[in-house]
Amino acid sequence: MNAKTHSHRILIIVENLPSPFDRRVWQEATTLRDAGYEVSIICPTGRGYEERYELLDGIHIHRFKLYFEAEGALGYALEYGTALLSMMYLSAKVFMTRGFDAIHACNPPDLIFLIGGFFKYVFGKKFLFDHHDINPELYVAKFGRKDLFWKLMLLLEKLTFKVADVSIATNESYRQIALTRGGMSPDRVFVVRSGPSLKRLKIVPPNPQLKKGRKFLVGYVGVMGKQEGIEYLLDAAHHLVHVMGRDDIHFGLVGGGTSLHALQERAAELGLGEYVTFTGRVPDAEMLEMLNTADVCINSDVVNELNDKSTMNKVMEYMALGKPIVQFELTEGRFSAQESSLYAAPNDAVDMALKIAGLLDDEALRHKMGAFGRHRVEHALEWKFEAPKLLDAYASLFARVSGVARPRRALPRT
Repeated sequence: MNAKTHSHRILIIVENLPSPFDRRVWQEATTLRDAGYEVSIICPTGRGYEERYELLDGIHIHRFKLYFEAEGALGYALEYGTALLSMMYLSAKVFMTRGFDAIHACNPPDLIFLIGGFFKYVFGKKFLFDHHDINPELYVAKFGRKDLFWKLMLLLEKLTFKVADVSIATNESYRQIALTRGGMSPDRVFVVRSGPSLKRLKIVPPNPQLKKGRKFLVGYVGVMGKQEGIEYLLDAAHHLVHVMGRDDIHFGLVGGGTSLHALQERAAELGLGEYVTFTGRVPDAEMLEMLNTADVCINSDVVNELNDKSTMNKVMEYMALGKPIVQFELTEGRFSAQESSLYAAPNDAVDMALKIAGLLDDEALRHKMGAFGRHRVEHALEWKFEAPKLLDAYASLFARVSGVARPRRALPRT
């Protein structure tokens, strides 16, 4: 089928981030639109994205309000329960107006299969699962236990894969989960990485004012949450400043989340108030200004089963901007960054501090590592290399309407 001539309609459902702020979802949506699909998105509102309905670049966006932000088991139950009702209502609204032929569900939570299953088994619609997070591992990372709720996470994950006609994995580690825990056949699982867009991640002149009068800036962008390991980054900053006497380094941390206030208090307790800037969630222009000014960028994700198997967007964003990286030793983190990163011992803040100091003091190595990362994005990891894989997944999805699975191309592992 020539995608430019078909009339398939896609409904993308995402619960945790608004569009177009969610970069992966927006890249998927615009890729499908450019291939001739009609695309609608259901997502939450957010700062700067308060409109309940918006037609943006030909994509219909329906937003609902999140009345609860998850923190603790009860918080998740309230957030996901109310969000599920909102997503079901908006799905019915889209179905009754423009209609859709397939639901593209992005987790978390692993509850959207309830909506997908309803429309699949009652109305014959297709269901594609876009596997963003491995929720059983996420539960352990947040709460540190494998209890009844962890078993529930495994059950919901299994049911999601069972309902899915096709699933998309963000890397090979997630693909193995789809094949093993999910029980999916290999021809129904497609790896589509979250490649950065070089049209968005532009290299711009640095802003020296962000260094607050110091020689170096260490940058971070991402969620301010427990599993992101910002505590280790702050401990590393404390070691650099108060143990090694490095008063020539400032730290710029970009992002929001449930732990932001606690991390600000932690920085003050460590005597880092004048050395650390927390921006909160900011527009792309401010984020890019901070990262373009940074001499070294950090991925402080805690070494655990969740992060070891997950691909972090921030790592590839650093690479796209030609920045050298310091991170802990993680399987997918090393696969993405390769020689553009130094790897500290697992969850060792002192070793992270030493790696940061060594890199700041070696300008030639910084340039070499940054150039490697930029080249890897340009020639292997940019979204333009992933878009055809997304379209292959959709071609397979709709080929199955007639019970015929489309043969898959052999794609190189990058």
